[in-house]
This record gives sequence, C-alpha cells and structure tokens, in this order.
Amino acid sequence: MQPESTNGTSGGGLAIPIAWLCAEYIADEMLRTGALVETGSLEFRAGRQTLALTIYLCDSADELAGVRAVARIDEWLSLTSYGHPWQEWVQERLAAREEHERHLDGGWDPDLALARDAWSWLRMTELLAADLGDSEPWYSPDPTAASVDEAAQIWTPAWELGLPLSHLAIHLF
Repeated sequence: MQPESTNGTSGGGLAIPIAWLCAEYIADEMLRTGALVETGSLEFRAGRQTLALTIYLCDSADELAGVRAVARIDEWLSLTSYGHPWQEWVQERLAAREEHERHLDGGWDPDLALARDAWSWLRMTELLAADLGDSEPWYSPDPTAASVDEAAQIWTPAWELGLPLSHLAIHLF
C-alpha cells in the first residue's frame, strides 16, 4: 500500500500493515484448526474478520508479532462471549485509534485502514443464518432441551454470525 502522505513518517516507502496481517493470520489459523465452517465461505470470512478485528483492537502494545499474542486468548474469549457488547467495544476502540491517528502529523496507519474496511464489511454484509431467537440453547445445562428450528432462517449482519464462530474457534484452538 502506498502511504497517502510522504512528509516524513514513512520515508516515502511502502506502508505495510504488519499488525493487521498478523491478526488476520492468527484468526485464519484458529478458524481453520476449528474446522467449524468451510474455508472460502462467507461464514468463514465473517468469522475471520470478526476474530481478526478483535485481536487487532486488543493489541495496544504492538505485541502481535511476538509470542505473547497467544497469552491473550482469555481476553479474546471474554470479548467474543455471548452477551458482551462487542459491537460497541469495536466502535470505541476504532474511534480511539482514529483519534490517535489524527495526532500523528501526517502519519497514516495502514493497519487501521484495513480494520476500518473489515468493520465496514462486517456491518454492511448480511448472511442468512438459523434464527436462534432469544433463546440461549448453547448455554443450557440440558442440551437436549434446546428447541431451535434450524430451517427458520433470518438475515443477520456478518459480525453477528462471526462472533460465535470466533468464540468457538478460540475454544477449539
């Protein structure tokens, strides 16, 4: 990616989104290992983008390139768990990073640009998924008591499908 500005922050060279690429690689590996959905499907992309966005936005100290990233698994599990206000958390973190970017005197963050694109895709893309309604069958102490009609389907934003996929992939990793 070429930087929008070359006034001293990048030296005129290529701006490489290393943090985003690391987050996406980790997310991809976790989803492939879990084998929850077919790779190449929109569901897989929704899970990968959701998990990559979670991983990237958790990384405030540029640790993704190191081995300490795996130590953050408990935090990723918490953020992707049912009932966590993930959408609001993402919006707050993106806003904070955008504010930080404004103070960089012409600096341009290619990682943030890709994170914004991922968030836009996750919000704007809708996928047809089973309608789970307001029930929480996956948390029921008696899994046989769950009565979800998988034939009943609804259109849902990609992040709403990607979130439980991400959470399960982290558990299976």
